[in-house]
Amino acid sequence: MRDKLLTVNKAVALRISELLSINNITQYRLEINSGLSHSRVDNIMKEKNKTVTLTTVILLAQGFNMTLIEFLDSKYFSNLDLLDLE
Repeated sequence: MRDKLLTVNKAVALRISELLSINNITQYRLEINSGLSHSRVDNIMKEKNKTVTLTTVILLAQGFNMTLIEFLDSKYFSNLDLLDLE
């Protein structure tokens, strides 16, 4: 069952991809809307980060014009492997 669990970083990347598609916006537009740098968003999308901070997730949610709760209301956050944070 462990292989079916997502890390927080992977879940955030999948949610961003999903919301980009749903909202028909580019990663660049998300970066502008959220105030996050290209390198920060790109590192999340390429799963180069070891951790994603709550502040970053809040800014991403704002970039999609949604609340944090709306951003986290996704199937991707229901099976997180919270032990894989090393």
